[in-house]
Amino acid sequence: MLIMNKLALALIVSFCVLESGAQTIKGTGTALIGQDTTNKVITTAVPFLGITPDARAAGMGDAGVATSADANAGYWNSAKLAFIDKGYGVSASYTPWLGKIINDMYVFYLSGFYKINRTQTVAASMKYFNLGEVQFNQGPDPADLLGRYNPREFAFDVTYSRLLTEHMSIGGALRYIHSNLTGYLSTNSFDAKPANSVAVDFGFYYNKPMVWKNSNLAFGATITNLGGKISYSDANNKDFLPTNLRIGSAYKIEVDPLNSFTFALDFNKLMVPSPYPGSKTKSMLSGVLGSFTDARGGFSEEISEITTSFGVEYWHNSVFAGRLGYFNEAKDKGNRKYATAGVGFRYNKFGLDVAYLVPTNGRENALAETLRFTIMMLFEKKVKEEESVTE
Repeated sequence: MLIMNKLALALIVSFCVLESGAQTIKGTGTALIGQDTTNKVITTAVPFLGITPDARAAGMGDAGVATSADANAGYWNSAKLAFIDKGYGVSASYTPWLGKIINDMYVFYLSGFYKINRTQTVAASMKYFNLGEVQFNQGPDPADLLGRYNPREFAFDVTYSRLLTEHMSIGGALRYIHSNLTGYLSTNSFDAKPANSVAVDFGFYYNKPMVWKNSNLAFGATITNLGGKISYSDANNKDFLPTNLRIGSAYKIEVDPLNSFTFALDFNKLMVPSPYPGSKTKSMLSGVLGSFTDARGGFSEEISEITTSFGVEYWHNSVFAGRLGYFNEAKDKGNRKYATAGVGFRYNKFGLDVAYLVPTNGRENALAETLRFTIMMLFEKKVKEEESVTE
């Protein structure tokens, strides 16, 4: 079995455990980390797709499916982009990974959008995960060294969003995924290669101004990363993408002309098989459709597979923002529990967001004690007044 040095193994274990509970690196014919058949944690390939890329949502407990649209809306809900109030813009986000112990692992996210007219918006984005340089070994002796390598993954998206009515929109995205964890590593036991796949997103968004105190209520729902299984070796060893269902709501209230609060709540569920013998061999379609009824513990276990994100955002004069949030996951499904905080600043075309995470369950977290940043530039664009939306 392939053995990596202690540092490399620690990095892989930390990434997989913290983002997927007990993710194994599979598809090579041999698991680098053994899979516990009694484990109830759902595992997928390319879990980096689920890492929150932007600091605004990161400061709100990873809630974002129904919050107001910004330059990073395409990640959270492609349908939200139709409601963006700027003509075009670009955003860049940086997230250190395992920043407490290593300095060459990070997630970089770049996104941009363009409002075609009052009813249509397009966007493109790229998410890049650099796992740093690692040393691969196949034994304890110097002669067993296989060389150094820099594992990395990325996803590239194109997104389209359209208003259906003044208060409702839909959207979709096409995504190309590339994961290269070992290069073209070859040993006596297996041959590894980079993995590739294609996936799509579908989103729905409803935004309705309320009469009471200049408030606003929004609902959002999205299915992301719906696509074919991915392989690091051959057709006999494939793993599910992290196909995901997210449903949520956001309520904004203006206390006075200068101050407003937004309260957001998201519910999130992976649409992949619950872990049981043979679940990994299911087809993509049967795995997705059966993901709501296949838990061996019945309905109670299905409910425990839903994570909750709650966030509060305060804005003063549309210039300064303060954010708090909380993320909760069931103990036997990964046990990720953490509080978040963040601040934001907007001035003319420029925007800056910063987020910070604090674990609340006594466990280490790859994002603990690190600052996450997003910068953006947003520009106005004149839109023809005669354009209308069919009610």
